[in-house]
Amino acid sequence: MAGTSEHAKRPVSALLAGPYGHPIHPILVTVPIGAWVCSLVFDLGSHATGEPRVLAAGSQWLIAIGVVGALAAAMVGFLDLFAIPTATPAFRTGLVHMGLNLAVTAAYAGNLAWRLAAGQPVDGVPVGPLVLSVASLVALAVSGYLGGKLAYRYGVRVAAESAQAEGFTRTPAHRR
Repeated sequence: MAGTSEHAKRPVSALLAGPYGHPIHPILVTVPIGAWVCSLVFDLGSHATGEPRVLAAGSQWLIAIGVVGALAAAMVGFLDLFAIPTATPAFRTGLVHMGLNLAVTAAYAGNLAWRLAAGQPVDGVPVGPLVLSVASLVALAVSGYLGGKLAYRYGVRVAAESAQAEGFTRTPAHRR
């Protein structure tokens, strides 16, 4: 069992996925999460300002940035998934996490296409794209929960406790 879980802590490619104890995937996911949350703020703000077109255009840019960021995070996330032994709860959780993230990315790509086809709104972002953004963020939150489960419960790409202990070992100069 320890060998199985230890395998999931090591990168398939340290160059591409980040070295042991320093995975790149968690860093990259902040781009789409932040961009898509901000796009919803811009969407809502487009209904509360006299210049809805500016915020609607900003939201479109944020959605596009999020899609590109999500694709980059997915490439690295695939490498982390390959490190997890198949037929395990961690692997099944990883598959659901990946599927949700791909669905959310596709939903945002479709949302962007919808907005571009509709043109710039006069009175704020239309209800359809706004609802799609909210639903996509809810799915993203569920996927984020599963990503947390992978890291914090199953220890995927997290350094072993023996390595973590280094951070809690007092040196003689700091003993109390």
